Amino acid sequence: MTSISTSSPSSGSTGLAAAPARPVNIGRWVVWTLYALLLIAAPLLFRSSLALTMLSQAGYLIIICLSYNILLGQGGMLSFGHAVYAGLGSFLAIHAMNLAAKGTFYIPLSLIPLVGGLSGLFFAALLGYVTTRKAGTTFAMITLGVGELVFAMSLMFPEFFGGEGGITTNRSYGKPFMGITFGPQLQVYYLIAAYCFVCTAAMFAFTRTPLGRILNAVRDNPERVEFVGYNTQRVRYYAFIIAGFFAGIGGGLAAINSEIVTAEVVSGVRSGSLLLFTFLGGATFFFGPIIGAGLLVLALILLSELTMAWLLYVGLIFLFMVMYAPGGLASLIMMNLRLASFGKLKALWPGYLALAVTAFATLMGAAAMVEMVYHLQLNAAVGPELKFMGLMLNATQPITWLAAAVVFLVGLGLFEMARRNFRRQWSRIQDEIETEIKRRELL
Repeated sequence: MTSISTSSPSSGSTGLAAAPARPVNIGRWVVWTLYALLLIAAPLLFRSSLALTMLSQAGYLIIICLSYNILLGQGGMLSFGHAVYAGLGSFLAIHAMNLAAKGTFYIPLSLIPLVGGLSGLFFAALLGYVTTRKAGTTFAMITLGVGELVFAMSLMFPEFFGGEGGITTNRSYGKPFMGITFGPQLQVYYLIAAYCFVCTAAMFAFTRTPLGRILNAVRDNPERVEFVGYNTQRVRYYAFIIAGFFAGIGGGLAAINSEIVTAEVVSGVRSGSLLLFTFLGGATFFFGPIIGAGLLVLALILLSELTMAWLLYVGLIFLFMVMYAPGGLASLIMMNLRLASFGKLKALWPGYLALAVTAFATLMGAAAMVEMVYHLQLNAAVGPELKFMGLMLNATQPITWLAAAVVFLVGLGLFEMARRNFRRQWSRIQDEIETEIKRRELL
């Protein structure tokens, strides 16, 4: 009787050993599950129309900021014209919506963002071939020139761009599907949320691909990448195309949400906003642009309604972050999580409290003077008095200016003292953590 051997093949056979299975990353699954639940539950927790508008804007801005971070954070490519691809995606998407509403051809509204994505991909492939031939400062200047070129064209060709009035549409075209017309803002939000989750997951997956890894290498050491045989220009070009595709999806969602697209969406101001808030969120971390998108919505909707000097405050915050936290808010979060993992965070709470109090006093003194200047320049006809943080300030009385200046100077001096003390304490704790790491390695 012939026996059948069940033993594993020898080293000289053609059998292949089974690859070891990768362990399941429970923490990552928990984070993504919480992210999905947050997107689903957000409009149930914040029910006002203003909150729903802010959530919808945050959804598509997350996609656009994450797509920009493929260039800036992942590839080290400083672009001053990324809004071009999101904006052109918006224009093509809104034209597709109008053609569908006229019956020229039908495309469901749920697929309109893909029209924007393909448009962004096309223009990124077209313009990126020239843009990515250089790196560094030259790349940044080329993107600035391309951005200004497209913005100028938006005013020269009103047939496509709609001139100063832009192009409008009605998103509630076609027959309802299961009662969904995309007329109510809540339905539009969930469409944006679905695309936001899928695009976020897709861009995170891209960072784990060989192309995403080699893009990081091109950012860090392009000479060594070329030495091992890779074409750095081609790597940058492929990343540029992928970033343009996701930016176009975000632009298509923006067109659906607002039902109007103007030339402002391809302007240098919009590109600068993407750069500014992606940096504030933290370009070196994947989740940093998500924070930046939230800050951008808060600045555009809330801060702009509270004060006419909101752009000045944004600029000052940017300078403050560049000086004291160049890694953005995401880097601050990660550094404090590191402290918490070693049980050192409690020791820094008094220092954080001192920094917060003194920084608040400094900000209030400076903001009071700024608001009085703006009031005298723009609202002097309504009288010298203005409301500020629940107080009535008289912009024409010297005592008011003196009090604001004293608060600012005293707060600034105390802040500097608290910062120096905090820095010494921070350095000491970091040394303790490094000592603990070395001790664990020896064990």
